[in-house]
Amino acid sequence: MLVSVIIPCYNQGTFLSETLESVYKQTYTDWECIMVDDGSTDNTRIIAEQWAEKDVRFKYFYKTNNGVSSARNYGIEKAKGKYLQFLDSDDLLHKSKLEVSINEIKNDENVNIVITNFKMISSDSKLITEAFCKLEKDLFTLDNFLYKWNKSFSIQVQCGFFEATHFETIRFPENLSAQEDWIVWVELMKVNSKIVFIDKPLAFYRNHPNSRMNTLGIDDNQIKMLENFKNILSNKEYFKFSKHLLNESYISNDSLKKRLKNIKMSNTHQTGLMIKKFLNTIGLIKPARAIFKEILKLKAK
Repeated sequence: MLVSVIIPCYNQGTFLSETLESVYKQTYTDWECIMVDDGSTDNTRIIAEQWAEKDVRFKYFYKTNNGVSSARNYGIEKAKGKYLQFLDSDDLLHKSKLEVSINEIKNDENVNIVITNFKMISSDSKLITEAFCKLEKDLFTLDNFLYKWNKSFSIQVQCGFFEATHFETIRFPENLSAQEDWIVWVELMKVNSKIVFIDKPLAFYRNHPNSRMNTLGIDDNQIKMLENFKNILSNKEYFKFSKHLLNESYISNDSLKKRLKNIKMSNTHQTGLMIKKFLNTIGLIKPARAIFKEILKLKAK
């Protein structure tokens, strides 16, 4: 049973070879690796082509930059496998990830999604730490994915192992810059899926300053996400979820206002205002600002 490993690549040449090595070392060998270069400007092409020359199971494709969802969808179109394994170009798979997943499906032919646990890995791969959330089998319901996502848990897409038929109709939303995998997980919860959870860390999420988790948020995607959910959920589900999302936004804004008010009322802030007023009175506010800027420059050095 052929497995298609789909890797969207964009300027992660620093980590790409190690990522591909984790695919190459899989104990299950009937796989193809679809490397989709989403317009990288670093050495991604060189590394990917070297691996394609080393092993014909690695297949390199180049496309103009349009985001990670576009790259994954391109990979889905090119994939020939009965099962799909997604993997970002800076993350890793345990060597038994594919074999363990396939064995679960062999044990029960009704299983079409296998989810495994994961751990975090440092930029230099020397430190492996616990995941940022605890995954449990009971979490994998539609309501939990809608209302507990990013609160109690979230699932890295490489944790999943999917029957390819799911993606005959499902695609990653290309109008989002973040949380696109959330939309896909919700869609998967809406279709006829039988999920098996393996509580073993068979995927590794790399934590580094340029990782998508550290550079992207969901605030600028809220309205766009609602548009996507409208196409997935029933009217009743969508109305309930919209109310929930709006309420969460209100609570978040209200909490921010309270924190700002507390800061303004704090002794530190009030003392600062008094110092500023005094310096302004004696004509030293501008020189003080200049000195403060020079101090910041020295600290930066």
